[in-house]
Amino acid sequence: MSSRSVYTGTQRKLVLAFDVGTTFSGISYSVLDPGQVPEIKGVTRFPAHEQINGASKIPTVIYYDRSGNVKAVGAEAMAEGMHEQAVDEQWVKAEWFKLHLRSRIGPGAGKEVAADIPPLPLNKTVVEVISDFLAYLFKCTASYIQDADPNGVSLWASLRGQINFVLSHPNGWEGTQQSQMRKAVVLAGLIPDTPNGHARLSFVTEGEASLHFAIQHGLPASAVNKGEGVVIVDAGGGTIDISSYSKNISSPKQAFEEIAIPQCHFHGSVFVTTFAERFLLNFLEDSPFVDDLRHIVQCFDKTTKLRFRNADTPQYVKFGSTRDNDANHNIRFGQLKLLGTDIASFFQLSVDCIVDAVLDQKENAHKPISHVILVGGFASSDYLLNQIHDVLIAAGLNVHRPDTHVNKAVSDGALSFYLDHVVRTRISKVTYGTLCAMQYEFSDPDHFRRRENLIMSRSGVKLVDGIFSRILPKNTQVSETKEFRSAYFTDYESPEAMQEDNIKHDIVCYRGNILEPKWKDIDPENYTNLCTINVEPGIIPLKRMVKPNGPGCFYRLDYDYILIFGLTELKAQVAWKEGGIEKRSEAKIVYEPDISDDRD
Repeated sequence: MSSRSVYTGTQRKLVLAFDVGTTFSGISYSVLDPGQVPEIKGVTRFPAHEQINGASKIPTVIYYDRSGNVKAVGAEAMAEGMHEQAVDEQWVKAEWFKLHLRSRIGPGAGKEVAADIPPLPLNKTVVEVISDFLAYLFKCTASYIQDADPNGVSLWASLRGQINFVLSHPNGWEGTQQSQMRKAVVLAGLIPDTPNGHARLSFVTEGEASLHFAIQHGLPASAVNKGEGVVIVDAGGGTIDISSYSKNISSPKQAFEEIAIPQCHFHGSVFVTTFAERFLLNFLEDSPFVDDLRHIVQCFDKTTKLRFRNADTPQYVKFGSTRDNDANHNIRFGQLKLLGTDIASFFQLSVDCIVDAVLDQKENAHKPISHVILVGGFASSDYLLNQIHDVLIAAGLNVHRPDTHVNKAVSDGALSFYLDHVVRTRISKVTYGTLCAMQYEFSDPDHFRRRENLIMSRSGVKLVDGIFSRILPKNTQVSETKEFRSAYFTDYESPEAMQEDNIKHDIVCYRGNILEPKWKDIDPENYTNLCTINVEPGIIPLKRMVKPNGPGCFYRLDYDYILIFGLTELKAQVAWKEGGIEKRSEAKIVYEPDISDDRD
């Protein structure tokens, strides 16, 4: 559907996109040559995967020894005999580790699945584990490009120190998770921990990456060109990410806008296997083959789950030899017979999740929705597709699954995001603001009710505290260039006091259902700190002020915070007037982890 423009830069560039998935990970890359149309390519050869022609993904698995050293990664960690070696040498397996980065607050917290997520290796943080995996992906990329490209060795040698990276993440992740991922990239040695190094790293949600993939592979052009809404369902291993977009038909360039609050749900394909394991543990409790449960579950995951299509047909899990029989538990000739209805029950929460989320998007989107595009590794399940297809068709929606490799949607789409950048407007997921104080007015009933908690300012004025000053309401469409400006002042008793104190403000999110939140003491549990914005002291001129209610003076800084919410990352600046001319400086954004311990 899309025709990519030529690269207008003056220098050759290499861009890598890493999709670190819950169960499988992929790599896409592009070499940008001036005057040429960039092409997206995939890394399709990995260690221990050489025998699989065109293998586009590897397992997201790491084995560590008892000292915390990496012993095997990816396909190497799943090679024949590796499990036995790991047991013999007491190695520790890290898997699903991406999910330890999830937020512990808001709708993307995944509290219902926390007990199912395998723990991290002892004395390893999630940042360290992801860093080790990113370093491995980088090593695989280096080997592949140098081997596969005719001039790969010289290409890699000339560009390896200036590579740009794109990392994708679930829709439910925010600045805190991006900050942790950036630390992992730095720790892996991919970029330096400097402003220029950070500028070489971009983030994109899995939903937005999947939209870019769908534009290239199967998005119905005739409908999209009319500006009709499209729901992108990225059904992956750990999460199901739901996003909705429509094309801005009035824009001279191809531009899309987000039209509903994106969603993230922990109902990916790994949880189908989790439900199967619980069922089989109970079903085989009295069987001599209960000791083979781990192997049976693995066989189910690799074969039965993938080929399942019909709840009316029994399915068989082949796990043993012809000598393995247990008639009481439906095991014959090394095969376990399962009712199709039982397997269907393992999928049910995922099916319900997708249907409910899509219908919610349809009901609440800013524009009418007509189409649903299903991508991601889990999307290859015919049973999943058929179940959601029938319900959504009845709701007046057209359901599509691209014919091409849907499991590469995120890494290819993340690279397309970097190259094509078609989404220009995004939706605010929460209400953003700051907590502040206001001059006390006894005639205001809200102020009067809080008269016992007044504070005194340095200027001698009584203030009522705990006011939530809204900057950006929830469910608001925001363009990438839209600036949100808020005026602030900070008072000091002396110039010396200012030098000892950084200028900083917390950006607060309200995640509840009050349409116009104002007071933190109403629904307080739904107010959370998103980040702190820090400004270097001394760059803003200090004003000497006379106290209005008494003798003496104080000192004041007047400034504006400028926040840009419409990008895939929050950006902040501080602005002030000097000699009647506005000046600006970049503000540092510091995220506090919303988790108590990422080793859990």
